[in-house]
Amino acid sequence: MVKDLFERIQSNKGPLGKWASQAEGYFVFPKLEGELGPRMQFQGKNILNWSLNDYLGLANHPEVRKADTEAAIAYGAAYPMGARMMSGHTKYHEQLEEELAAFVMKESAYLLNFGYQGMVSIIDALVTKNDVIVYDVDAHACIIDGVRLHMGKRFTYRHNDIASMEKNLERASKLAETTGGGILFITEGVFGMRGQQGKLKEIVEMKKKYNFRLLVDDAHGFGTLGKTGAGAGEEQGCQDGIDVYFSTFAKSMANIGAFVAADKDVIDYLKYNLRSQMFAKALPMIQTVGSLKRLELLRESSEIKDKLWVNVNALQNGLKERGFNIGDTNTCITPVYLEGSIPEAMIMVNDLRENYGIFLSIVVYPVIPKGIILLRMIPTASHTLEDIDETLAAFEAIREKLTNGTYKEIASKTTVDLDA
Repeated sequence: MVKDLFERIQSNKGPLGKWASQAEGYFVFPKLEGELGPRMQFQGKNILNWSLNDYLGLANHPEVRKADTEAAIAYGAAYPMGARMMSGHTKYHEQLEEELAAFVMKESAYLLNFGYQGMVSIIDALVTKNDVIVYDVDAHACIIDGVRLHMGKRFTYRHNDIASMEKNLERASKLAETTGGGILFITEGVFGMRGQQGKLKEIVEMKKKYNFRLLVDDAHGFGTLGKTGAGAGEEQGCQDGIDVYFSTFAKSMANIGAFVAADKDVIDYLKYNLRSQMFAKALPMIQTVGSLKRLELLRESSEIKDKLWVNVNALQNGLKERGFNIGDTNTCITPVYLEGSIPEAMIMVNDLRENYGIFLSIVVYPVIPKGIILLRMIPTASHTLEDIDETLAAFEAIREKLTNGTYKEIASKTTVDLDA
């Protein structure tokens, strides 16, 4: 007897979906309203927002808003129509690619409509069934999904663990010798949950011993790290050793889209083999022209990045001085690790939002181990030192309620499942 395809869906909502009835609209799929920035509205209340990836505060920069508006007036939302290979190619797409390549110190670049689909397609295009992939176990979902498309072998190494990397490169090398393939090594410039930089310098050094090509997803490093903002590779002095550099516009550029940069022969190959771009409408002109202005500001307004790091250091140092565990982040991403259950985490975040006016992202199992609550904050250039002081005071208050059992007691009187 053939089962109804939806039987599993109806009986098992998944590790996050099972919380939908209690969480949707508040903890997940919340509606933030008002102008993008540190102060917004949530369910009718003014809140201090630490959940936007608008690192450099460009979303509402007057020059950016002006460029976006002028592009919308000149071209509308539809232009250009069609995939770039057929009818959607313009001089502005080419200009943006040339400027991006120069900014990240690569020969060539290619625009992507979205970061997620772009990374999935890049991995798919770069490898055949004879090739072997080696990647970090904590890699972003877009990398994991790209690897899932791979019909050959793949190995994961322990997060940022040099010994594990080398062990798996040895395994991959032996296997590739038998298949006649090559090795694609994938890591991130910045890991988005913990805020750690990938060990790019050490990985590049391994090229002296192992024959592999390196693909780096630098979504959180682009614009925030390095002397010029070219990312984690520039920060670590090894940009030349990155064979394929990828970043999205959704973070520092405060826009939609992404790009991949590499030697010209690699980009020429990807242009004709990236299925997610070949069969998709070109990036609209609003995003393309708007990104040119954003990139100009990244290049020419170093004070924006300087202000970002003033805020990052004030927030992270303030948390450490008060005894909070922020792990070993060495980037803008600021995680705060606390011990507690999912129900306690939900009550705590509710308290933060309702009584302290603080909005931030909460991360729980299965993204991180059970019994751990990760409160993830994204400081931006738009925040103020007053915002940081207000937040530090709120954190001291909620920690006391977590440790003295207040949140656990409140959770026990609700419909939340305390065994989660």
